[in-house]
Amino acid sequence: MNASGAIPLTPDEIHLWLVFYDDIADERLQFAYRQLLDTAEREQEPRFYFARDRRRYLVTRALVRTVLSRYVAVDPTEWMFSTNAYGRPEIVNPPARDACLSFNISHTHSLIVLGVTRRRALGVDVENVCTREISIDIADRYFAPEEVAALRAAPPRQQQYRFFEYWTFKEAYIKARGMGLSLPLDKFSFRYPDDRAVEIAIDPELTDETARWQFWQFRPRTEYLVAICAERVGAQSPSLVVRHAVPLRSERRCAIEYLRVADWCGDGTHDHQIRGPR
Repeated sequence: MNASGAIPLTPDEIHLWLVFYDDIADERLQFAYRQLLDTAEREQEPRFYFARDRRRYLVTRALVRTVLSRYVAVDPTEWMFSTNAYGRPEIVNPPARDACLSFNISHTHSLIVLGVTRRRALGVDVENVCTREISIDIADRYFAPEEVAALRAAPPRQQQYRFFEYWTFKEAYIKARGMGLSLPLDKFSFRYPDDRAVEIAIDPELTDETARWQFWQFRPRTEYLVAICAERVGAQSPSLVVRHAVPLRSERRCAIEYLRVADWCGDGTHDHQIRGPR
């Protein structure tokens, strides 16, 4: 992937970059990644105990730096970041701030997902639904009562996957809000009117509007579930552009099939249409 090759990103697009970091074993490539990091990042990498976690951290930092440089004329080594009061990473570089560029990142066993957009809040979450075994009793503690009831009413063989449907949507929403777990997870809830749709309900205590947000969910591979929450800007639904990448080496655009979509229309109605890649 050539970090200097500019990619257009219009305000009505959301770009997602997927990296399967277990596939990146080339030590020369990993060395090149380290040359992109700042001093604090280089010092952080060896602090991870497991080799897989060290690789994930290294690839994540290289991915963020090289991808952001595809949209704004900033060298990958020159990116600077800060965190907001809730720990969310934010870009410091003036050219990116002037361009209203924002990003969000999530990772799970073997997969990193980076979302990039302009002029809208964005949250992404990914989970490996095959390697993690979750007790649905966790839902009693964190989910809204209506979600708990729906989860326990599902057939037992579907409960694990349904749990991750709720969890990834919830994570994507709180990340888009930029407030993390300071937002109580039981103060907003998701429901599924049919097999392809999702709706969110938000407690007035959170001072937010359901029509402000759009949601998507898809599986890039069988074992992964990705959820996206994006702020609505204008009446047009944004396009999702998805790429598989190996930083500094390769990239390819790929098609996805949406599992669930929530797209509020400008007239206050709800559009459940599933849109393919555009």
